[in-house]
Amino acid sequence: MQAEASMLTQAAVFLGATIAAVPVAKRLGLGSVLGYLIAGIIIGPFALALVGDDIESIMHFAEFGVVMMLFLIGIELQPSTLWKMRVPIIGLGGSQVLLCTLFIALASYAWLGNWSHSIVIGMVLALSSTAIVLQTLSEKSLDRTQGGKASFAVLLFQDIAVIPILTIIPFFAALDIQPQYTEHDNMNWIKPVLMLAGIVAVIVIGRIFIRPIFRYVATTNMREMFTALALFIVISVSILMDLVGLSAALGAFIAGVVLAESEYRHELEAELEPFKGLLLGLFFISVGASINFDILLKDWLPIISIVAALIAIKLAVLLSLAFMFKMPANESSVLAFSLAQGGEFAFVLFSFAQTEAVLPNELVSVLVVAVAISMAITPLLFIANERLIQPLLTQSASEQKRAYDEIESSESHAILIGYGRFGQIIGRLLNANGFKITVLEQDPNQVELVRKFGHKVFYGDGSRSDLLDAANIRQAKLVVVCSDNTEKNKKILSKVKTHYPHVKVFTRAKGRSEAQEFIQLGTNHVVRETYNSALSMGEKALVAMGLPAHQAFRAAKIFDIHDKRIMRETAGLWDQDLEQYILKSKRNTALVEKSIRADIMDSDELTDYGWNQAGSSVDSDNPETPATAEP
Repeated sequence: MQAEASMLTQAAVFLGATIAAVPVAKRLGLGSVLGYLIAGIIIGPFALALVGDDIESIMHFAEFGVVMMLFLIGIELQPSTLWKMRVPIIGLGGSQVLLCTLFIALASYAWLGNWSHSIVIGMVLALSSTAIVLQTLSEKSLDRTQGGKASFAVLLFQDIAVIPILTIIPFFAALDIQPQYTEHDNMNWIKPVLMLAGIVAVIVIGRIFIRPIFRYVATTNMREMFTALALFIVISVSILMDLVGLSAALGAFIAGVVLAESEYRHELEAELEPFKGLLLGLFFISVGASINFDILLKDWLPIISIVAALIAIKLAVLLSLAFMFKMPANESSVLAFSLAQGGEFAFVLFSFAQTEAVLPNELVSVLVVAVAISMAITPLLFIANERLIQPLLTQSASEQKRAYDEIESSESHAILIGYGRFGQIIGRLLNANGFKITVLEQDPNQVELVRKFGHKVFYGDGSRSDLLDAANIRQAKLVVVCSDNTEKNKKILSKVKTHYPHVKVFTRAKGRSEAQEFIQLGTNHVVRETYNSALSMGEKALVAMGLPAHQAFRAAKIFDIHDKRIMRETAGLWDQDLEQYILKSKRNTALVEKSIRADIMDSDELTDYGWNQAGSSVDSDNPETPATAEP
C-alpha cells in the first residue's frame, strides 16, 4: 500500500510540475521541451528532491515515449517514401555519423590518450536526440522545411546506426589491457545474428499476422480494444528488441513502417497519440532530473568543455555537409542547430560500454552529465538560430536580391499585384477580354516561372509608390491585390487609398477577420480565399440532396448577399464590441435561414427545365447523372 501511495505521489509531482512549468515556458517563447527539462531539474534529487533518487528506473519507463514516437513516425512513412529518402538518409546521415565519430574521437584522444575509449566516445556522441529534436521541429513548424526533413533523415540513420555500434562496442574491450580473454568472447558473433533475427521477426509478424488480428478486434466495435491492441504491439516489439539487444525505438520504427500500408494505421495513430505526448513529457522531465549536479560541481570544467566541444564539432560538420549537399544557408542552420547535441541513446550505450568494461565508471559519469546538459540546452540552440542566425541570413539574402525591374510606360487599365495561382486566373480573364494589365510580383522565382509560359510580369514590390507610379497607376481604373500576405496587402491598400483615391482596389483576404480589416481600410471589394469555392460546393451539396438546381442557386445567392452585407456591417465590432458582434451574427444567421425558406415557399412548384434534365436535379459537372436523393 505504501508503494502504491509513493507511486501516486510521484505521478502527482510529475504532472504538477508539467502543468506549472510547460505553459510558462511556452508563453515565454521557450517551447514545451525546455519547460519539461526545467521542471525536471526543479523537482529532481539535486534541487527540491520531490522525486526519489531512482531516476534511472523512471527514465527507463519514460523512454517508452520515444518508442511510441518512432512507431507513429514509422506509420506515416510507407516503404516507398523511405526509398525516396535514401539519398539524405544514407548520404547525409551516414556522412554525419562517420565524420562526427572521427572528429569527436580525435578530440577525445587529445584529452584521454586512449584510442579504444576515444573511438567508443566518438561513436556514441555522434548521435543526437531524436525525441527533443523532432518534438521541437514540430512545435516550431520546421518539420516540413528542407532543414527539418534533412534533420529527420539524419536522425533516422543514427537510430539505425545504434545496431552496429552495439555490436562493435564489445570488441573494444580486447584493445584495453585490463579485461582478460574469456570463452564468452567467442560468442560475440551471436549478437548480430540475434539482432537480425529480431528485425526479421518484426517484419514477418507485421506482414502476416497483424492484419488478421486487427480485423478480429474490429468486429468487437469496442474502441478500448483498439487501444489495448495498439499498446500491446508497441510493448511486444519493445520486449523483443530488448531480448535481442536492440534499441526498442528502432524496432518500433520498423514495426510502424511495416504497418504504414495497413488500413488500420489511422486508428493506431489516434489511439497512441495521447500516450506518446504524455510519456515524451515524462522522458524530458526525467532527463532534467537526471542531471547530477554533484558531479557537475565537482568536474564542471571538463563537463562544460565536453559540451562546448561537442556542439562546436557537430555544428562545423553539419554546416559543411549542408554546403556539400547544396542546401540553402537558412536551411543549413536549421539542420546544424537541430542536431548539435548528444542523444538519449547515449545513456544506454555508455551504460553498455561500462558493463562491457570498455569505459571506466568515472569517465561514464562525466559523459552522461555532459550529454544531459547538451540535450537540456537544445531548445536554447533552436531559439538562438531562430532569433539571431535566421534574421542575419534573411538580411544577407535580401541584400543579394536582384534589383526590381524597370517598368515600361504603358496605358494599363488595371494593375495586378501578386501573380500566383490566384492572380493568374484574374489576369488571364482580364487579358482575354481585351483589357491591358500591368503585373507586379515580388517572388523572383515565380517571375521566372510564369515568364516561361509567356506572361509579361515585372519583378517588384507593389507597396512602393515609385513602382506604382511607373506602372501608371494614375491612369489605371483598378488595382487588384492578389498576394497572400495579409500585412503586405494592408500596406498596399492603405497606400493606394491615401495617394490614389480615384483608383478602385479589390483585395484578396485569407478569411473573414482579414476581410473586415480590409473593409475598414476602404477596399472596394474583398474576396475571401475559400469563400466562393465553399459556397459553390454548398450549392452542389443541395443539388446532391435532391433540391432542384435553380432553388439551390437561389439559396446560395441569398446566403451570399446576406453574408456580405453583415460582414460590412460588423467590420470593426470584433475588436470594439464582441458581444454586439456575436448578437448581430446570430441575428443574421436566423435571417438567412428565414429568407431561404421563404424563397422556397414562394418559388414556383414546377421544375425549371432550364436547370434540370428530365425533371431531376443534376450535378452540373456531370449533367448526365441525375441525383438520386429526394428533397
